[in-house]
Amino acid sequence: MAVLETLGELRWLVLGGLVVAYLARTLYAYNRLRHFKGPWGVGISEFSHTRRILTMTAYTWYEEVCAKYGPLARIGPNSLVTANPEVWAHVHTTPGYKKTDWFYQAARFEYQRDNIFTQTNTEKHDIRRKQIAPGYSGRENAELEASVDRHVKTLIDLLRTKYLSTDHRVIPVDLSKKIQYLTLDIISTIGFGRSFGMLEADSDVDGILAASESGLLLGNTFMAIGLAWLRQAPIIGPVLTAKPEDASGIGRMVGLCYRWADERWAVRATDKRLDMLGSFIKHGLSREDLRSELIEQIIAGSDTTASALRGILLYLMTNPRVYLKLRAEIDAAVADGRAPVSTQGVVSSAAVKQLPYMQVVIREAMRVWPPVVNLFPHDVPPGGDRITVDGTTYFVPGGTEIGTSMQGMMHDAAVFGEDAKAFRPERWFEADKDRLARMTRTADLVFGHGRWSCLGKPIAQLELGKTIFELLRHFDLAPINPTSPWQLKSPLGLFLVEKQFVQVTAREVK
Repeated sequence: MAVLETLGELRWLVLGGLVVAYLARTLYAYNRLRHFKGPWGVGISEFSHTRRILTMTAYTWYEEVCAKYGPLARIGPNSLVTANPEVWAHVHTTPGYKKTDWFYQAARFEYQRDNIFTQTNTEKHDIRRKQIAPGYSGRENAELEASVDRHVKTLIDLLRTKYLSTDHRVIPVDLSKKIQYLTLDIISTIGFGRSFGMLEADSDVDGILAASESGLLLGNTFMAIGLAWLRQAPIIGPVLTAKPEDASGIGRMVGLCYRWADERWAVRATDKRLDMLGSFIKHGLSREDLRSELIEQIIAGSDTTASALRGILLYLMTNPRVYLKLRAEIDAAVADGRAPVSTQGVVSSAAVKQLPYMQVVIREAMRVWPPVVNLFPHDVPPGGDRITVDGTTYFVPGGTEIGTSMQGMMHDAAVFGEDAKAFRPERWFEADKDRLARMTRTADLVFGHGRWSCLGKPIAQLELGKTIFELLRHFDLAPINPTSPWQLKSPLGLFLVEKQFVQVTAREVK
């Protein structure tokens, strides 16, 4: 009896100790960042952040928080967010910052394997970046531009043969799907020497698109509830992670990437194709690393560019003044010989770069609607950091996570003017030298900065210019439902767009 009483007393003692420990830990976490303001409750709980990630509205919340609480605002017990471009550039260039594990490892699609995006060890990241950067630059792929041209032409042919509307009949086309087919066909061709063939089939061949989307949604859920680590844990991790032999879902895509990477690895001694996989092998990637980077290519290399194209086209279709002005520039370029007539092929990248209004339209649309709105958190160096913003210096303790509101940064009125939320390409011509330089530095952060900048930027710019030019040269585009132009989700900071229905009518092509 005495033993039972003693055990009962110990039970309550242990329970009380746990409560005290929890309260002490919560108070400590709150006090570390108490000088940073944020929404109610974020200093002691992840609930608000978790809810926003689960509902895939975190990117709008980050912008609201930054607008209300300042250049370094609190969104969790150990998390800050900034929309200030100088702060974000500082995070990317100051030694000692590293990618935050919980966020990036949630984007892993393999068990305990990293690609260039998910790698949080800075030294390993830098080594991998040096190995794959030549492949992404295009310098080692003589067929890069021709490959893009071929698929852009296939898109134009598909729209012309199956989806043209007339005065007598409207044929809705889901532009979100066709754009995704385009970017997937391009990245598969330049990445590993064979096309998925989605535009030719006019379908999601092998279920790649569906698999990618399911993987992003699953990763978002695990990240939101703080259980992404389970997918990497011993014993249980392999059960929760997609398998290459799976018949559906993300595993199906992983399996395809494994097969194609293995095929190239098997003939590496004799196969001299100048595509991205060939470059990766040349610069020392192992078979396993090829597999991982191939998965990253398909997801990041197609989704981000597709998101940018959809956004640019939406803003053009809903702004007739800009649409007509850009179309006039395109027509003039063809008329005076700066760009080829349609019978001579797709416009060259060099010609697109000489179209000033085209360049600012693309830049402005990607500013107003950034194609990627990840938090991209980084850990402050162990000794902490002092960050000065507008004359005020903030001390941020070591280990604190600092992420970004990309949308808030791109809508900053102090940088882009009072109408910063509006799509107005002319602002890039009106700014004085100093303001233009600041605007450009800020807008370029859409592609990241420093060692963490986007390797696929040159390829994306190639695709964007050519696709916009050829679509506006050949067609008039208009949304079917202007009040609801698309359906949108944002898992892991990427945009999954569906049902962007438009009507496509033919122009007299020159």
